[in-house]
Amino acid sequence: MSAIALRPYLPADAPRCLEIFHASIEEIASEDYDADQRAAWRSRASDPTDFAARLAQALTLVATVEGGVAGFASLKGADLIDMIYVDPAFSGRGIGGALIDALVKLAKARGADRITSDVSDTARSTFERQGFVAQRRNLASVEDQWLANTTMTKSLGKSEPATRH
Repeated sequence: MSAIALRPYLPADAPRCLEIFHASIEEIASEDYDADQRAAWRSRASDPTDFAARLAQALTLVATVEGGVAGFASLKGADLIDMIYVDPAFSGRGIGGALIDALVKLAKARGADRITSDVSDTARSTFERQGFVAQRRNLASVEDQWLANTTMTKSLGKSEPATRH
């Protein structure tokens, strides 16, 4: 496989990230969530302008393979992984792990002692491989559907503030 490169999200990435969001839910999550649950989940990004704004308001990274966007992830504040999605064509190739690892490093650089995410059942094993530990199960009501996820955290230890010379 070609090397994975990470870069900051650009507004021009919004349509591709939205495409990945929908495809990832429909194809990758199909073993863990039924069709009605997936439709409700996808509806959370039914407005492309709102979705682009959500990505822009967080620290969002995109993963590229051979120049094309293969996944994205966002860090909200200093310590919350808000979204992480990988194109189904690139699933299982380490892109999710690379994105999580980068956000963990950024959270630590921002002074966070731990990082948290509400993780889908589909992504749970990826987070576990990155050292995250389950804290509690959650049920969220979306469009009259119940979606289960797990709040997971990873301790980052005591961070030293960055110094400027």
